[in-house]
Amino acid sequence: MDDLKQIARSIFSQALAGCSIDRAFDRTLQIATNADGTHLALGGENAVALDRLDRVRIVAAGKAAAAMLTSLLSRLRLPPSCDVQGVLIAPERPRDLPAAIQFFPGGHPVPNPASFAGAAAALAMLHAVANAPPQQTLCIFLLSGGASAMMELPLDPAISLADTVAFHQALVHSGASIVEINCIRKHFSAVKGGRLALAAGHAQTISLFVSDVPPAHLDALASGPTIADPTTVAQCREILARYDLLQRFPASVRRFFASPDLPESPKPGELISRGWKLLDSDEFAELARSHAELLGFHAVIDNSCDDWDYAAAANHLLHRLRQLRREHPRVCLISAGEITVRVPPQLSSATPHAGGRNQHFALYIATQLTADDGPLAVLSAGSDGLDGNSSAAGAVIDRHTLEGDARPRAQHALDDFDSSTWLSAVGATIVTGPTGHNLRDLRILLADAAS
Repeated sequence: MDDLKQIARSIFSQALAGCSIDRAFDRTLQIATNADGTHLALGGENAVALDRLDRVRIVAAGKAAAAMLTSLLSRLRLPPSCDVQGVLIAPERPRDLPAAIQFFPGGHPVPNPASFAGAAAALAMLHAVANAPPQQTLCIFLLSGGASAMMELPLDPAISLADTVAFHQALVHSGASIVEINCIRKHFSAVKGGRLALAAGHAQTISLFVSDVPPAHLDALASGPTIADPTTVAQCREILARYDLLQRFPASVRRFFASPDLPESPKPGELISRGWKLLDSDEFAELARSHAELLGFHAVIDNSCDDWDYAAAANHLLHRLRQLRREHPRVCLISAGEITVRVPPQLSSATPHAGGRNQHFALYIATQLTADDGPLAVLSAGSDGLDGNSSAAGAVIDRHTLEGDARPRAQHALDDFDSSTWLSAVGATIVTGPTGHNLRDLRILLADAAS
């Protein structure tokens, strides 16, 4: 069967559609009224007495922030006299946004002026209630992937926006994992590494997450604005040295990190915060597995190559697929998470290369297929609908993608980090537009028996 590419696209789109933020709120957040009053329960725990609140402050940041905010506001039951204010930092302004919610179109994958302004507004709003009566004050944080860039403000006010953009670009192209990158960001930022929640002082705080980081590292989501930071300045310096990053930073950022007095972030015990995960990549992968099984595939999830180099991940998954198809006529191998692509410094800001880790992975794996592989298709795409600096979410390839003289041209595109241009020309890219989600990347490898 040579329609495997279309099947892979269908599995991806159905799994993404199944990751409903509204349904996740229904599972996690319950509001009940009884003789004791109205309570907000999260994860089966009575968290907050809503009818005692005089003020609620909301900070929502990231690619899923608008949908999260809409779901939350539709469910809250607050006293009519309760003062509700908020800051929304998201790609686009939602319809019918309440006047009390300030909106900032934060930048991604690098900060923009609204990223700075939104972070400053959030800090000012929280500082204003930091000393208010705790039982009458609730701060709610809605965080999702992309917020590391969308909500940013350097600890050192002398560092400009332009230098902050260059700092973020260097990190993204370094080849470091997202956990390593966010360790560095936590020690750079005035809102990351627990500092946003710290600004709320004695107020009650709760955080809800739509996660784009490894499940074991929830503190890395959005660089952990509301979670006590388990990483240290010493770990930050080690990562900077291992990836030789200081020389890639602007002078102002180099001076900041070189300071012997680099401030430590809030640690467990210094910051007490409560957080609940609404959605993550595990649910995304499980939905893909279920759809594949309904289509008659033997479906397996293998997330072991999370944060690996793209070539190592591709070789591992292709080897695993070849092994599985010896035992099963129809196989679907699913892998969630992110891979790394190290871009040489001289190409980091150059043009006209276009693409991202998903398209680079897909094009590389196409060069590794042989005639013996038979019917096979490989999809790699981002749940947010974006991949690097391209307009595509990713790409899907099969054994026919590199027919004829295409192989040397594809290799040239890989060498130039221009995968999107090449894949787009042959109709292999996946274009969804922004999805309002960010649950990491999904790779789907399909194999069928020869017809």
